[in-house]
Amino acid sequence: MQRSTPRRMLWPWAFLPYIAMSIAHVIALATDADFAAPTKLWLMPLLAVPVIVSLRLRPVFAIVFLLAAIIFSWLGDGAGAFFPAGPELPLMLLFFGLAHIAYITLFVRTLSVTRLPWWTLVYAAWWIVMIIVLGPHTGGLLIAVAAYGLVLGATAAFAARCHPLITIGGVFFLLSDTLLAFRLFLPDMPDWTSPLVMLTYTLGQGLIVAGALTALRKKTA
Repeated sequence: MQRSTPRRMLWPWAFLPYIAMSIAHVIALATDADFAAPTKLWLMPLLAVPVIVSLRLRPVFAIVFLLAAIIFSWLGDGAGAFFPAGPELPLMLLFFGLAHIAYITLFVRTLSVTRLPWWTLVYAAWWIVMIIVLGPHTGGLLIAVAAYGLVLGATAAFAARCHPLITIGGVFFLLSDTLLAFRLFLPDMPDWTSPLVMLTYTLGQGLIVAGALTALRKKTA
């Protein structure tokens, strides 16, 4: 017990670098600072720190899929920088789609503690509205956007079966991608929506990971 106590005390503090970088990145976007791009690429690696600190948690499957979701999110964040010769938006949809599939698998197989709440039907309504509103503006990406919307909505819905932090994180993640979709496909979105996209994104990802680690620690104890 004495050996495990420092680890239990350490892991929440491991979120501090991620929190600090998230704040710096949102401020950079709000002030149009030059360090916006590099700080974005540090977000997911720093979010992986508390997961790495928690590698002893079980089941191993859960840690693997949690890290997979973070890695795919990082590739989505840096699609333009990592693959400059490729089409940025389709690559973003691909990598974030894989991240969402990893999250869904984690929620369903390991972290679910309740049935799907009735109110998650709002996510189905959200998907329909998004397709109606954005569909005419997506061009050849309509099928990809619709498919991504399905996995995004499913992530938020299945998150509602898990720890409350995961549920809230799923809402923020969906809100972030909704704002981003409007910025990508609809003209004349106000500039303040750019930092808001990343504020809700960093909150969503951070809460999902914090909730997952909290739930896994209860299972491991």
